[in-house]
Amino acid sequence: MNQLFDVSTTSRNMVSKFLSGYTLDQLNTIPEGFNNNLIWNIGHIIVSQQLLVYKLSGLPMMISDELVEKYKKGTKPEHIVTQAEVDEIKSLLFETISQTKVDYDNKIFKNYMEYTTSTGDHVLKNAEDAMAFSNFHEGLHIGNMMSIRKFI
Repeated sequence: MNQLFDVSTTSRNMVSKFLSGYTLDQLNTIPEGFNNNLIWNIGHIIVSQQLLVYKLSGLPMMISDELVEKYKKGTKPEHIVTQAEVDEIKSLLFETISQTKVDYDNKIFKNYMEYTTSTGDHVLKNAEDAMAFSNFHEGLHIGNMMSIRKFI
């Protein structure tokens, strides 16, 4: 499991470079041909990890319901993100992973509501599966972000 957390931390380090390397306007820009922007992708990976690992384990998430509603699967950017929201997302980027590791080490993940991923061919059966899938999912969104950055 430590390797999953290492991969997640590496992923989040890559994502944090987008937050420090682009202006607020650039983070909010949706290039032609895309349906989201850099900040939406970042918010989405945080929300997805929390939903997959905590909510499906029947545990409280570390994020607000408002954040979930803005960035969950099936949403798109519908507002200009403020600097305050960027700062919140930036703090959650690493806090959520470090707390998940603490919680995992403390063995709080006891129950899990099985979930079939949107690819339809993979069933998550526990928090370990959820973290592994979350890492894969983050990689997809980093790829999207790398494409978006070419057009902003």
